[in-house]
Amino acid sequence: MPITTCAFDAYGTLFDVASAAREAATEPAFAAIADSWPQLAEHWRLKQLQYSWLRAVTGAHCDFWQVTQDGLDWALAKMDLDADPALRKRLLALYWELQAYPEVPDMLRALKDGGLNTAILSNGSPEMLNGAVKSAGIGEVLDVSLSVESVGIFKPDSSVYDLVGQHFGCAKEEVLFVSSNGWDAGAATGYGFTTAWVNRGGDPVDRLPWKPAHQLQDLTGIPALAGL
Repeated sequence: MPITTCAFDAYGTLFDVASAAREAATEPAFAAIADSWPQLAEHWRLKQLQYSWLRAVTGAHCDFWQVTQDGLDWALAKMDLDADPALRKRLLALYWELQAYPEVPDMLRALKDGGLNTAILSNGSPEMLNGAVKSAGIGEVLDVSLSVESVGIFKPDSSVYDLVGQHFGCAKEEVLFVSSNGWDAGAATGYGFTTAWVNRGGDPVDRLPWKPAHQLQDLTGIPALAGL
């Protein structure tokens, strides 16, 4: 069955989650992270994900903005930076202005020009996703941003992946799902999507029952995988 719909994870896939810490590190007021910002960004992202999983399995759902703040607070404490409220405030403000990866606009335009549906499928709250899409200037090449807030549980719960078919009226086999998270791409494979893992860091494949169908270094190859 041909691909009719491409759905993308947002954070780390379309939007560079490290860009907030990287940008703050260039500002004189935050020279304390000039050299350590990559570690801060890594700690922040890891805890953000871990807290989403823990909330999902314990039924303690909150929106992704709360998880994002909690992850940052842990990361700042880990690096002995939690005594700097101005840094925390600046990093959170920058998270609403995340940069898209350079290849994203042209890749999404190619999909739309090829007649495919395009969507975000994300843990992010609707407000966060709207802010990121607007900041990146990619609203015209996305049909919809689908948020877990409509089902009240984070990925990889299957009810989240259900949102794509419910919105577009397509079969699982018509969907190419793209994520920078190996566990997300793996779970979506188990769900029934064709999947692509954007492995920018060259990480090993997660030891899960399912594996991504495709593995790429960036998003430039997505239109070809979608049959264009």
